[in-house]
Amino acid sequence: MRLALIFTLIAAPAVADVSSAISDHILPGHARLVEATEDLSTMALADCTADAVRPAFATAYDAWVSIAHIQFGPIEDQNTALAMAFWPDPKDRTGKALTRLFAAQDVIVDDAAHFNDVSVAAQGFTALERLLFEPQDDPAYACRLTRAIATGLAQKSENLNQAWPAYAKLMVSAGAEGNTRFQSPQEAQRALYTALSTGLEFLHDQRLGRPLGTFDRPRPLRAEARRSERSVRHIILSLTALEDLAVHVGAADLAQTRTAFAQARSRANALDDPALAGVADPASRFRIEALQQSIRTLQVAVIEEIGTPLGISAGFNALDGD
Repeated sequence: MRLALIFTLIAAPAVADVSSAISDHILPGHARLVEATEDLSTMALADCTADAVRPAFATAYDAWVSIAHIQFGPIEDQNTALAMAFWPDPKDRTGKALTRLFAAQDVIVDDAAHFNDVSVAAQGFTALERLLFEPQDDPAYACRLTRAIATGLAQKSENLNQAWPAYAKLMVSAGAEGNTRFQSPQEAQRALYTALSTGLEFLHDQRLGRPLGTFDRPRPLRAEARRSERSVRHIILSLTALEDLAVHVGAADLAQTRTAFAQARSRANALDDPALAGVADPASRFRIEALQQSIRTLQVAVIEEIGTPLGISAGFNALDGD
């Protein structure tokens, strides 16, 4: 169930440190993504076999997951999010897009300037994961496609990184004359809070909710990055990144929020189930459900300690029943 946000001004002062969130969280995160995807591209060009590319893939995927909650700004302007990682994918568009490329032996994979014209489902980390962690009937074409995706990821990451400084100026100058993007400091603060809130929502509803399904119908095959057994790793990486963002968005103390982050991270680290396959086993499922509930507790803490002081209230009815 979506955690609906309703923006309202209240008397309490805003607390988000927009400048430090940008300089200490957003810009370094995008810089790390550039470095990691450049290494991935270099490795794929040198040796595109799965065994050779997997380590660089893991590092680059880590870098993406650690900044993927920033879904506003250049990534929105460039419409790049799905091309970086096409997930959730309930209709298996990634599989279908890759099948079409293989069937046609499409030479567009050899043209870096035009590879962005293929389906976004075939361009990002989720497509590359399939090439690296599933058997390939046509290794030669898989190699060419691996290089194309890796090169494309590096270029997209660089485009985002180059665009962020100009966007950052708009955020820190929010409310200044001529700034039509952010007409008040509160708008910039709310952009950061929304990234934090929706990042937690994505953890609860998608990264955990999709594979959990229902008790009678668990969906282990819907877990993110299950082929590379990175499902739980993504949850831990995301919790770490979101806590770092929360420190910049919230007040100095955040005792309740920090405790909730620690509990969620502890439960995630305790799972001996990297691909969340245990959603189909009652005993393991209980631990995964407990982690999901800890994310919900964390969402409430963020609302109370960060959202309310920023003048942002949430529809608590969306939390009922969990």
